[in-house]
Amino acid sequence: MNGTVPDVMRAAYIDAVGPADAIRHGPLPVPPAGPTDVLVRVCAVAVNPVDTFVRSGAYATPLPLPFVVGRDLVGEVAHAGPGAAGFTPGQRVWCNSLGHAGRQGSFAEYAAVAADRLYAAPPGVDAEHLVAAAHPAASAWLALFRHGRLRAGETVYVGGGAGNVGGAAVALAARAGARVIATARAADAAAVRALGAAEVLDHASPDLAERARRAAPDGYDVHLDTSGHGELADAVESLAMGGRLVAMVGLGGGPAPLPVSRLYTRDASIVGFAISNATTADLAEAADGVVEALVDTPWRPRIADRLPLARAAEAHRRLEAGQVRGRLVLTPS
Repeated sequence: MNGTVPDVMRAAYIDAVGPADAIRHGPLPVPPAGPTDVLVRVCAVAVNPVDTFVRSGAYATPLPLPFVVGRDLVGEVAHAGPGAAGFTPGQRVWCNSLGHAGRQGSFAEYAAVAADRLYAAPPGVDAEHLVAAAHPAASAWLALFRHGRLRAGETVYVGGGAGNVGGAAVALAARAGARVIATARAADAAAVRALGAAEVLDHASPDLAERARRAAPDGYDVHLDTSGHGELADAVESLAMGGRLVAMVGLGGGPAPLPVSRLYTRDASIVGFAISNATTADLAEAADGVVEALVDTPWRPRIADRLPLARAAEAHRRLEAGQVRGRLVLTPS
């Protein structure tokens, strides 16, 4: 890059929370970068479900208006503040924690990123794969290791093993030396086994809970359902002594009784997890997990489509309509 930064950029932004059609694509001032910030020239971004929650107002968080949407990016350093040690112009970088808690988002030609939220891009990793992996692989790593406290030799249940978060969880858990039992559609079973699952259960089986118990007679040390269709009572019943259920999506089936006795008689626990609450230290550790997933496991994020940033509203509409199986990657030009 030539080092010249314009005063104005193109961005996808909103003036107030609302539907996907509230997203506008047009000129905004290039954001100022403070002494500990890095100004990044954006090469690619990805759309996350949480982005739609923030944009619609369903996930209440401070939003400076006009608000640039989006959380993830891959790009190049355009300028680094004096307190942003380790970053140099032209360096490839990535981030997955913008667009929340008062931070402007990533869906623009330029983004100002705090240095402690920015990571050097690993050599040899495709930019599209990196931006598409940033959110799901970090979520999987934090759920397994930060909140699930997974250790080698333990048994892990991953519901939705063919999804992006679930697939990353299968691959990362298997690499860590865990025995992984996953669920998926029958058509996806072979692909999930290739990620390292010891057994893949058909998620549509009417006796799925019983099959899951037979697959792990001593119970699951970590239970992670990324599908949102699991039953709380079944999940708790399946936990091993000292087992940890990490709740990161809604469990299906509507209101259900919590089998409390099953928890305390087994020293088991349920912990909630949302990546939006992760500290910068947690995210930095998870960033290493993202790179590990892309470099040291067979998992790669499924990219459903590629769009120009001008079609950000369409991308949000498609995601909210359930029309996307995989990740949507957008580029500013």
